[in-house]
Amino acid sequence: MEKRTVMAVFGTRPEAIKMAPLVLELRRRPQLRCLCCVTAQHREMLDNVLDLFGIEPDFDLNIMAPRQTLAHITSRCVEGMDSVLETTKPELVLVHGDTTTTLAGALSAFYHKIPVGHVEAGLRTGDRLSPFPEEMNRCLTGKLASMHFCPTRSNAENLRRERLEGEIFITGNTVIDALRTTVRPDYRFSGEALNELDFENRRVLLVTAHRRENYGEPMENIMRALVRIAETHPETELVYPVHLSPYVQETANRFLRGVPNIRLLAPLTPDEMHNLMARCFMVLTDSGGLQEEAPGLGKPVLVLRRETERPEAVEAGTVVLAGVEEENIFQTACRLLTDETAYRAMARAVNPYGDGHACERIADAILWHFGERTAPPDDFCPES
Repeated sequence: MEKRTVMAVFGTRPEAIKMAPLVLELRRRPQLRCLCCVTAQHREMLDNVLDLFGIEPDFDLNIMAPRQTLAHITSRCVEGMDSVLETTKPELVLVHGDTTTTLAGALSAFYHKIPVGHVEAGLRTGDRLSPFPEEMNRCLTGKLASMHFCPTRSNAENLRRERLEGEIFITGNTVIDALRTTVRPDYRFSGEALNELDFENRRVLLVTAHRRENYGEPMENIMRALVRIAETHPETELVYPVHLSPYVQETANRFLRGVPNIRLLAPLTPDEMHNLMARCFMVLTDSGGLQEEAPGLGKPVLVLRRETERPEAVEAGTVVLAGVEEENIFQTACRLLTDETAYRAMARAVNPYGDGHACERIADAILWHFGERTAPPDDFCPES
């Protein structure tokens, strides 16, 4: 039987976490040949994920450069993908989400007249500059794609309102599939700083903050709020794996270094991050992925942004928009630290993002697209 060739393209750690379980699922399907091309838009953080899931890329563009610009990433991705697609001639190229690699990979496939499948399609804030450049990346990728794999029903409705061409599937989010692999009750962290944390007697708050649109005053507001939370609640332990961005590193060290109950760590591997999240009290983040992951582990999330492209979590009650103003962040965090009823309501809310079978639905949708199944997969529907 001749296999249909599908190529997965990704380049950052968040993409890799969500695409790795899909690559493994596609490789389990006898009708498919799944190739993997990484751009290495992020190098070290990407490699950690590949090692964790045991994936060796078929192609590695290795584009990362010091202080790389968006133009540099885009041009090198498109140029590198040109020869890869010319050589392999896949029947479908899969890209994920909203990174510069996502847009460049979709554009490269379009130039070669190869259909594009967009995993995690349909997320929108409605503001083309926030998050930047992610909002425009995902909008343009949607225009290029002919298969749209939406995590939720509202994502699919966004695409229908925009009258985008192509097949739309509601699959759930593949990150929930990844959590089933990485989170274990007997997990031991690689560094003693995390193994020494007293999760039983101290409330551990997991923090991440790195978004470009938060650079400047918003990031400084976030840092000031973290200091106030730590000082007002000495029973807490704030754990902040600091992004490798030079700006984020400098800002975090300037405001937070030396505060006794704030720990600044190097970036964690995905399995460390997931297991830390599973054991922490709550999450404060400007990340997109953590808004999906933490609810799957029963952890309330404070979103350190003015808006979110994941309104389902706000509606479900698993996350709250804390904004980027110091006082609001501080007050929102303090409420969950002192109001047990409010905390329980968020921790027990139904996760709207998936049931751990998104990769299976996407693989089934691809097989249906190729005529290898008689019917498309059923849509993902969260428990009511």
